[in-house]
Amino acid sequence: MSRFFIAVCLCLIATTTVRAEDRPPNVVIIFTDDQGYGDVGCYGAEGYETPHLDRMADEGMRFTSFCVAQPVCGASRAALLTGCYPNRIGMLGAPGPRSKHGINSREMLLSELCKQKDYATAIYGKWHLGHHQPFLPLQHGFDEYFGLPYSNDMWPYHPEHAANYPGLPLIEGNDIAIAAVTPDDQAHLTTWYTEHAVDFIQRNHERPFLLYVAHAMAHVPLFVSEKFAEKSEQGLYGDVIMEIDWSVGQILKTLAEYELDENTLVIFTSDNGPWLSYGNHAGSAGLLREGKGTTWEGGVREPCIMRWPGRIPAGSVCHEFAATIDIVPTVARLIDAELPAHTIDGKDIWPLMSGHPEARSPHEAYFYYWGRELQAVRSGDWKLHFPHNYRSLDGPAGKDGTPSKYIQAKTTSALYNLRTDVGETLDLKSQYPDIVANLERLADGARAQLGDTTTGQKGSGIRPTGVLTSSE
Repeated sequence: MSRFFIAVCLCLIATTTVRAEDRPPNVVIIFTDDQGYGDVGCYGAEGYETPHLDRMADEGMRFTSFCVAQPVCGASRAALLTGCYPNRIGMLGAPGPRSKHGINSREMLLSELCKQKDYATAIYGKWHLGHHQPFLPLQHGFDEYFGLPYSNDMWPYHPEHAANYPGLPLIEGNDIAIAAVTPDDQAHLTTWYTEHAVDFIQRNHERPFLLYVAHAMAHVPLFVSEKFAEKSEQGLYGDVIMEIDWSVGQILKTLAEYELDENTLVIFTSDNGPWLSYGNHAGSAGLLREGKGTTWEGGVREPCIMRWPGRIPAGSVCHEFAATIDIVPTVARLIDAELPAHTIDGKDIWPLMSGHPEARSPHEAYFYYWGRELQAVRSGDWKLHFPHNYRSLDGPAGKDGTPSKYIQAKTTSALYNLRTDVGETLDLKSQYPDIVANLERLADGARAQLGDTTTGQKGSGIRPTGVLTSSE
């Protein structure tokens, strides 16, 4: 063998090594629907097992104080992908089949951020940022889309209640792939999304990629494939979570097959807390108070696991506060991308993720909105609720897909220490007037920027949502 040939081979090996080291990390986000804080094995789930998510925690970091921006589907997803409070970008509530609005084209989504670095980008699953074409994923930085445009129960499409269930449209790219998704189709959604995710990794393993898997489950009505039907002690809800865990395992397995583990950040979390009125078809908030649709911790605090071997310490736990709005600025740092010129609300949490011993939450304050009403503010361990109405169960929860009724409960102004009282049971307002005053000051700043229906403030920092025009 000639010295020249050996030199060429060594040069090629060295070039390949440099390219692998210089390649920015892949990002995989797995986002479930209505999964409660207590619905993963390592967070205390009972009646079913989640071995793949537990392995993720063993090999990465488990967050105990990780929150969404609003406790409802669409608003929560808008915050995840823009790094903004939904109030700032006008994306409130859960837009449905009759909605005429969606994400504004002037907002920069995580997908568009990654496009700066020539990432392959895909979303498989629930979108919920507008179902008309100007608002769909391919118009906002994603190369591929396969999934439902909104929740699988959106009226008039709820199969448990509609007299003639027409089925939701399932979209591929910009086109309708299945005009009417049947209940049988819904039983395959978790599998279909997983198969698409695996295929995407296989096709794009040689370039950096962003993969966003937004499961329709565990949102009611619940569906599960035959391979997990009646597998858990907890019933259908447990079956559904076991299948989601299987999906996580398939994605991790594919990353390992292509030797991508050490160059891939995987994030698992959910969009809001459990829909408690559905009883045994809903999850558990664990020790947290209330659930979906409320700004108590049970509505906004989520299980969150992050894994990146060699970069995120294995078997670590983060008790500092972090949120979905922090993912966009953190990814921007990791891939050296430019954040948008306009204001975003998230903060870089890489010091927390990387396990820096001195790292603390970068948020001086975090604001809990329900719609346009500021209902609570947090700073450090302290959370102050302002007087507001909220929904709460009236008697026993529902059963087997039929919900129970909510009542309108009311809280007065109340201060809680979340470090010692995560269930928000002991009001300490009278004992700590200085802390109350500081939290009220911080809330005033949020009202000036983001508005508040209680005080009648409009907010100077609000940007318009996208609105469908007559020509579109």
